[in-house]
Amino acid sequence: MPPTEKELLNCWMAGSKTNKIQPKNIMKHIILIISVFIFQQVIAQNQAGQLSLRTCIETAIAYNLQVRQTAYQLATDKTSLQQAKAGRLPSLNGNIAHGINQGRSIDPFTNSYVNSEITQANYGINSSITLWNGSAITHSIKQNQLNVQASEMSWQQEKDNVTINVTLSYLQVLNNKEQLGIAEKQVAVTKGQVDRLIILNNSGAIAPATLYDMQGQLGGDQLSLLTIRNSLETAKITLAQLMNQPYAPDMELEPLETKGAPVLYDAGADQVFKTATQQLAMIKAAELRQQGAQKAVLTARALLLPTLSLNGGLGTNYSSVASRQLLLGTSDVATPQYVTVNNNKISVFAPQSNFSSQKISYGDQWKNNFNSSISINLQIPILNRMQAKTRIRQAEITVQRATYESESIKTQVHRAVDQAYINMNTSFERYKTLEKQVEDFAASFKAAEVRFNSGVNTVVEYMLAKNNLDRANANFVAAKYDYILRIKLLDFYQGKALW
Repeated sequence: MPPTEKELLNCWMAGSKTNKIQPKNIMKHIILIISVFIFQQVIAQNQAGQLSLRTCIETAIAYNLQVRQTAYQLATDKTSLQQAKAGRLPSLNGNIAHGINQGRSIDPFTNSYVNSEITQANYGINSSITLWNGSAITHSIKQNQLNVQASEMSWQQEKDNVTINVTLSYLQVLNNKEQLGIAEKQVAVTKGQVDRLIILNNSGAIAPATLYDMQGQLGGDQLSLLTIRNSLETAKITLAQLMNQPYAPDMELEPLETKGAPVLYDAGADQVFKTATQQLAMIKAAELRQQGAQKAVLTARALLLPTLSLNGGLGTNYSSVASRQLLLGTSDVATPQYVTVNNNKISVFAPQSNFSSQKISYGDQWKNNFNSSISINLQIPILNRMQAKTRIRQAEITVQRATYESESIKTQVHRAVDQAYINMNTSFERYKTLEKQVEDFAASFKAAEVRFNSGVNTVVEYMLAKNNLDRANANFVAAKYDYILRIKLLDFYQGKALW
C-alpha cells in the first residue's frame, strides 16, 4: 500500500525537520540504466545541470531493493507458470540397474531358482501422459497465469510507492530551497538595517538600544538561515537514499513547471475514485489474486474426478547364467524297452541328441530380451483420507480471504481519495489565503520600513512587521508545495505520470 493521506500530511508538516516517506521489457531496463548513468555522471563531474523529477524517479526504481524483491517474486511466479504448462507434456524416464546375486536366487533369464552367483542388468524407458484429470491442469495453468499478472501489478505497485516517496522528497527539497532563498533575503534586509543603524549610532543619531535590538534580530535571522540550510541538506540526503545514490551537496533539482498560479483541481472525488479502480496497480493485483484463488478451487475439485492416462515402456535385461544348448549330433542309444522276436528279447534303440551349453553374449541378450508395453489406466478416487475435500475447503477459504482483501483495498482507496480531495481543497484555500496575507504584510512592512527609516516607528514595530512578513512568506511557500503535493497524489490515484 502507498503511504496514506495522514502519513503524507504528517511527513509534510514535519517539513524542514525530517522526511520519512518511502522487468517488463529489455528496452525499459536500458532506459533506466542510461538514466542512472546520466545521474551518476552529473553527480561525479559536479556539473551545474539540474536533475528532473523523472530522472530521480527512474533512478530510484532501478536501484530500490523492494522493487527488486518484488521482481524476484514475479520471476518465481513465471517459473511456476512454466511448470503448470509442462503438466500437459508426457513424462519420460529411463532406468539402468546392475547387480550381483549370491546364493539361492531367481535367474532373470529363466525365472527359475538357481544356487549360484548371478550378475544381472536391467534397462528400461517408461513414459506416461495424462489424457484427462478433471481439467486440473487447465485450471492450474489459468491460476498461475493470473498469479503472474498479479505479481506484475504488485511489482508496479512497489514502483508506484517509490514514485510517491521520491516525489514527496523532491518537493521537500524544492520547498526548503525556496525557504532558504527567503531566509537569505531576510538576512540581507536585516543586515542592511544593521549597517544603516551602525552609521547612525556612530553619529549619535539613535539610541544604542535600537542598534542592539536590530543586531539581535540579525542573529535570529542567521540562526533561521542555518536551520533551513540544514533542512535542505537533510532533504537532499533523503532523496539520495531513496535513489540509492551517494549524497552530493551540489545536487540541483529542476523546478516543477507551473503554468501561472495554481488553480483548483479539475476532477471530482467520485471521478478520481472511479479512475483509480481502473488504474491503480494495487487494486488490479487484488482482483487478479481473487480470480486466481477461484481457479485454485476448480483445481482442487478435480481431485474428486477420475484420471485417465496413457502409459508405455521399453525394456531389456541381461543375466550372467543365461545360456543356450547347441546340437552336436544324434546317436542311437539303447533304452530299457525291448521287444520279443521268436521268443528272444531284443533291446529297443532310440535316437538321442547331444547338446553343449554355451553362454549367451551380452549383445545377443540385449536384442533377444527386448520388450515393450502400452496401457491405458483409469484411476478412480474412492477414499483418500479426506485430502481432496480438505484442499477444496482450504481453497474456498483462500477465495473468501482474497475477496475480503480486494474489497478492503477498494474501501481504503476510496477513503484515501475522499480524504485527499478534502485536503486538496483545504490546501488550495490555505494557499489563496496566505497569498493575500503575503500581499497585506508586504504592504504593511513597506510602510513600517519607511516610517522606521524616517525615525517615526520604533525598532519593535519594525521587527514586528518584518517578522509577520517573513512568517507569511515561509507559510505561503509551504502552502504552495503542499498544494502541489495534494494534486500530485490525486494524479497518482488516477494513474497519471507525476512528472
